[in-house]
Amino acid sequence: MTVNTLSLRLDQVRTRIASAALRCGRSPESVALVAIAKGQPAQAVRELASAGQRDFGENYLQEALPKLAELADLELTWHFTGQLQANKTRSVAERFQWVHTVDRERVAIRLNEQRPANAPALNVCIQVRLADESGKGGVEPAAAADLARQITSLPRLRLRGLMCIPPHIESHAHQVALFRQLAQCRERINSYGLNLDTLSMGMSSDLDAAIEAGATMVRIGTALFGERAVSAI
Repeated sequence: MTVNTLSLRLDQVRTRIASAALRCGRSPESVALVAIAKGQPAQAVRELASAGQRDFGENYLQEALPKLAELADLELTWHFTGQLQANKTRSVAERFQWVHTVDRERVAIRLNEQRPANAPALNVCIQVRLADESGKGGVEPAAAADLARQITSLPRLRLRGLMCIPPHIESHAHQVALFRQLAQCRERINSYGLNLDTLSMGMSSDLDAAIEAGATMVRIGTALFGERAVSAI
């Protein structure tokens, strides 16, 4: 894919985000874009970065690490957005600025212990499971507040908010209703005295509904890069 094509796709996604925000009375600047580079070569990331994108997400650590090394000359913010195994936390703690998929205390503790002392606190989101789907991580909504309290006691982590990966739903109204469950979960947690500012929700197929429900960060892959260019590891 050419630089011009990627730049055009980026403009289209940004326009879609802005339109969705304005339709519900929100500022387009209230919604951040994370470009999900899963399965994309480093050159595609570099080309999208040259068009102005700075936040990129990766799902698979084995794929991500060589890419991060190849792109180390760029000032990018890296988000880990895949399921995180406890035995792979060190590289994530050392190399990423955000983790969106913390769903148990053990993982949070390891990230905290392995975050370099000279690095800023690692931004984390709790992944919440809004539907009973096998193979997907996340805590039940009722358990999110307890995990939030545990994370806030860890000094090398900064709890920013909640994240979800909902099941595929065609109906816009049903998409909005599901995303609003995550927004309500954040409201409940904040009522206990926390100050979570992030709702990481919405992908290429449902970002409009996510923004309507209050998303502050959308994670977009296909709408930016097209179908995956290489097999994810």
